[in-house]
Amino acid sequence: MEGVRWAFRCGSWSPTRAEWLLAARCVQREEKERIGQFVFAKDAKSAMAGRLLIRKLVSEKMGIVWDQIRLERTARGKPVVANPIADAGHQRWSFNVSHQGDYAVLAAAPGLQVGTDTMKTTRPGAASIPEFFRLMSRQFTEHEWKTIRATGSEWEQLHMFYRHWALKESFIKAIGTGLGFDLQRIEFHISPMLITEGEVYSETRMHLDGEEEEDWMFEECLLDQHHHVAVALGPGGPAGEREHRQPGLPAPLPLRFTVLSFSELVAGALPLSEEDPAYWESFQKKQEAPKRQTDQS
Repeated sequence: MEGVRWAFRCGSWSPTRAEWLLAARCVQREEKERIGQFVFAKDAKSAMAGRLLIRKLVSEKMGIVWDQIRLERTARGKPVVANPIADAGHQRWSFNVSHQGDYAVLAAAPGLQVGTDTMKTTRPGAASIPEFFRLMSRQFTEHEWKTIRATGSEWEQLHMFYRHWALKESFIKAIGTGLGFDLQRIEFHISPMLITEGEVYSETRMHLDGEEEEDWMFEECLLDQHHHVAVALGPGGPAGEREHRQPGLPAPLPLRFTVLSFSELVAGALPLSEEDPAYWESFQKKQEAPKRQTDQS
């Protein structure tokens, strides 16, 4: 069964009153309240898109009617389906969402561990790029820093930095260990060095504690010239049920991300609550983003 790669461009979404109120009706009450607490509209839109992407996946691929879906969070904050269908006709899906920069993305696959991360290449605030790298020096191995610094101009090095960061985050999110994982334990051997829009690459390899992890595959692509996405795919199932990919079997084919419109995002959605006009009024009062982020966009 083929996996799913969806993206939604939150940065260019200026929701109408009808769109924002419909979106709010199609997520759980606690999700709606949490999203409403964001100070900036950019963050509220990203969080809303992330929840709608998950519900769309669960409705279309896991066989649960939209208004019957119940999402919860693990102790580490990862969204999970509280009421999955357990019959043999519905294979266990793993999914993960990320939102950063102008996009929210979702990656999902049946029978695998899945993690995804998207990063927008932006200049690091008030710090120079060399100073930023110095501050982040402990996050990458000597091999990774050599790859980053060999790329070319400072901007190209920064782009390669975020490419590595997305790869590391995708793996951490797939295994669900959170911030306590030592990033020095994982090392990425990048291939190819240059990636282009419209293509999906799966040649990059990961070493864990010095050994290449043959059971893990990493997809990489550019949503546009500034947004990099990494998807980690590993042996699936809960602990005790994971199986290694058998030697000789082909790896899953890398998948392109489909960028959804708002109408596609909510296609098939069923409202969970009544319309709340005050929710729109509150959203309208939010500043789009902190001033520095607005200036860089």
